[in-house]
Amino acid sequence: MKKKLWIAAAVFGILYFGVIVYHQLKPLPENVSYVGEPRMVAEEEISFLYDLTYKNEEDEEVYEQEIFEEIFALIDEAEHFLIIDMFLVNDFSTEDGSFPELSREFTDRIEARLEENPELKVVFITDPINTTYFSHESEHIAPLEAAGAEVIYTDLTRLRDSNYLYTGFWRIGLQWFGQSGSGWLPNVFGEDAPDATLRSYLKLANTKANHRKTVVSENAGIITSANPHDASAYHSNIGIKVQGETLRDIVESEKAVAAFSDGDLSRFPTEEELDEWIVTGEEEDRPVQTQMITEGKTKQALLKVINASEEGDTIWCGLFYLSDRDIIENLLHSASRGVTVNIVLDPNQDAFGQDKIGIPNLPVASELTRRGGENMNVRWYDTQDEQYHSKILYADRGEVRNVIAGAANFTKRNLDDFNLESNISVTAPADTDIMTDVDDYFHRIWNNEDAVFTVAYEGYAPSHPAFKYFLYTLQKITRFSTY
Repeated sequence: MKKKLWIAAAVFGILYFGVIVYHQLKPLPENVSYVGEPRMVAEEEISFLYDLTYKNEEDEEVYEQEIFEEIFALIDEAEHFLIIDMFLVNDFSTEDGSFPELSREFTDRIEARLEENPELKVVFITDPINTTYFSHESEHIAPLEAAGAEVIYTDLTRLRDSNYLYTGFWRIGLQWFGQSGSGWLPNVFGEDAPDATLRSYLKLANTKANHRKTVVSENAGIITSANPHDASAYHSNIGIKVQGETLRDIVESEKAVAAFSDGDLSRFPTEEELDEWIVTGEEEDRPVQTQMITEGKTKQALLKVINASEEGDTIWCGLFYLSDRDIIENLLHSASRGVTVNIVLDPNQDAFGQDKIGIPNLPVASELTRRGGENMNVRWYDTQDEQYHSKILYADRGEVRNVIAGAANFTKRNLDDFNLESNISVTAPADTDIMTDVDDYFHRIWNNEDAVFTVAYEGYAPSHPAFKYFLYTLQKITRFSTY
């Protein structure tokens, strides 16, 4: 009897750990972790967008916002197709105070455009978080389906599992019960959000997401760090708007998500339709190279740019989260080679409306300033109740400049093929408009030109650095975290 029990335990152990390993390393769906063709575009076909929240000299809060103005214009002008992939589209909030009804305006715009142009092919891809993992219908997204949009909730089970301590338990014992049903537990995303099922919370614990933030039509595409989420409306964010042949690769990257999530691929434009519909300028001079990159390909592009930097160059980063060890070590190595590294970080005091204690950025910043020497510089964006939610790296390498920007935080979860992420890599001469605009943006917030945007490292230096570094390391090892 004991022998049989030992055999049964051994078989279960092999199965359990086999499930963990497989779902950490399993093949990704086709065209996930995607890199598009290098595409040359004219200066007029690409632009840098940003939102900034700050206080002016009169201590009044100022909101400079252009990302959703551009997204709304893109929606309003779409004639043939409109593909949207957005992570957060809801009005859930655990915070006090009122916010703009950004999610409502976003979805109302799409619905209105469908009413004006019923022939418009609309594909709306999103993350199940907007239904609290199928505990309830999405108040904002459901009307789009009724209006004729192809609504696709990403099949997260097809992605790799980042939380290895939980994934075996989830995959073997819990996932088979599903999540849909009548919720009965308070919703962690907001007091006014619909109740959730226990099964939805069990799925949430197997942390991963479609974290993309992309909008594309035949006229233009926007890759951004901004969510159409009411409580995120005042966050500082960035985006890249691009036109021309790059749109083909954006469409292809989104078609991949629809394919593995059982979406209707006939709602996507064909190659022949893209040939006919994509708007390209007549300019012969196309000095800007763009390349669509997603998931793990973003990390490869980041490391390539960081390691190509030489003494006298400057690397700028504007980040909500920084915790990926490969990125950190290579930034430190660049600083040791004589590259100036300037990093603007969010102080991580708030996420999803929950108060935080500065992890991961406070312990990471402490490490960078301790190990980085005189070439490593860290400043904090001086947030109030909002976030500095940007995800951008800019390399000033003399006559040639690089920008990598989009949805991906600089974390293992976002850069190592766990979450879905959309980003764009841009390489161009220093005097092109987009590089001038990005350069001006970083100098403005770093030097506090015309307002206080950032404060010195000491302004948010961790009060208990050893404890916070221990907690950060523990969360990194166990992967029970959002980074």
